[in-house]
Amino acid sequence: MLKQSLHQKLLQKLSPQQIQLMKLIQLPTQAFEERLKQEIEENPALDTGKDEPENFEDTLANDVDYDDSGNEKIDAEDINIDEYLSDDEYPSYKTQTNNYSSDDEDKQVPYAAGTSFHQSLKNQLNTFRIDEEERAIAEFLVGSIDDSGYIRRDIIDLVDDLAFTQNIFTTEEKVQNVLINVVQKLDPTGVGALNLKECLIIQLKAKSENESRALAIRILEEAFDHFVKKHYKKLLEKFNISEEQLKEVISEISKLNPKPGSSYAGNNKIAEQIVPDFSIKIIDGNLDLTLNARNAPELHVSREYNNMLKGYQDSKEKTKSQKDAVLFIKQKLDAAKWFIDAIKQRQQTLLVTMNAIMHRQEEYFLTGDERKLKPMILKDIADEIGMDVSTVSRVASSKYVSTPYGTKLIKEFFSESMKNDQGEDVSTREIKKILETVITEEDKRKPLTDEKLSKILKEKGYPIARRTVAKYREQLDIPVARLRKEI
Repeated sequence: MLKQSLHQKLLQKLSPQQIQLMKLIQLPTQAFEERLKQEIEENPALDTGKDEPENFEDTLANDVDYDDSGNEKIDAEDINIDEYLSDDEYPSYKTQTNNYSSDDEDKQVPYAAGTSFHQSLKNQLNTFRIDEEERAIAEFLVGSIDDSGYIRRDIIDLVDDLAFTQNIFTTEEKVQNVLINVVQKLDPTGVGALNLKECLIIQLKAKSENESRALAIRILEEAFDHFVKKHYKKLLEKFNISEEQLKEVISEISKLNPKPGSSYAGNNKIAEQIVPDFSIKIIDGNLDLTLNARNAPELHVSREYNNMLKGYQDSKEKTKSQKDAVLFIKQKLDAAKWFIDAIKQRQQTLLVTMNAIMHRQEEYFLTGDERKLKPMILKDIADEIGMDVSTVSRVASSKYVSTPYGTKLIKEFFSESMKNDQGEDVSTREIKKILETVITEEDKRKPLTDEKLSKILKEKGYPIARRTVAKYREQLDIPVARLRKEI
């Protein structure tokens, strides 16, 4: 049976202007420039430079009607042209426009690159005298090499793939022969290895032979696990060698490249360049914050569009084509004026947020000592500047600041807090820095275990558990004590 009922709901929705503003705030400098360029191309009423129009609009009537689709209803007869012909440089428009095309896609600028890693390997195959079948196998093997330079598959699997995908029926012995005598002879040395052990041995064998290299090959072939786990005592006993000889072996192996393909793999990736969005300098003992000038473009409404409106106003007889034209002009003017206002709001938001962060971390910016970083979370800054946490997050997660101590990602200044032995709140970044310093200064012949590190930190006034030390050590990408051991 059909029933009719009445429901009351309270909904909160962001306007298109608010959504666009959030997108602008999130963009770093380079991406913002691309977005600005796109807007100028799409909206002919928007212009750049210092050439200001004679007249520019100050305000727009607040009473705006919208159709069912949320777009403003426009009637050429209702347009007051004088409202668009004012001398204000930057208007404050709060009107809706459908001028924007879809800009949700992350567009990337292609970069020209040299010969790719795999193409370089294929080109080198032309220097070998091999028959057609061997060349087909070699090309297949080259195509199976990853960006690090390894073939991470078993020979039997490669034989099966050759049969199913290339219609080449061969044997494991022939594939192994092509791999060793052709593919693993390519440059860079070590490419085509099945694992790290084989990669290092190939590189050692390619060098001129001497006593330490011969011993290094023997150790890798017979005791690879002991070597990578740094069981140096077992190596000294097994091979009956001195510590000095083992040091020479370690020195030889440390000069090798564990990822021979890494020097080429970057050619296939988009080049990245960090452009700081802010700059902090120390002037007469005080911090000075500036916004990158590329975030503050000079925009104004096109003089040509301004003259079009004047022509429409001065004409005695207004034809249908003129009315259609003025409707188009009004739409583009609305879009241009809102975009200029959005950029101003973006600039203000960025400066206010970064200024609050700078003053909260003033001691760090004056000294460069990470131990001076105070505990700070997004909510602290959001409450201080009266904005939403999501807005602060957009600024912190994608923006960089140039400091006297290098260019830093802003989100690096945020950290949780912990209590020291005096009950004071300290930043986890401070504890990590102290932990890193302790490990750096340790005796590498007898590296400190996590338990010992925990005791040292407690003595310094930071009572944290061993498992917390282990977590921070892993976050700092520092290996366990056994792997930090040196002879």
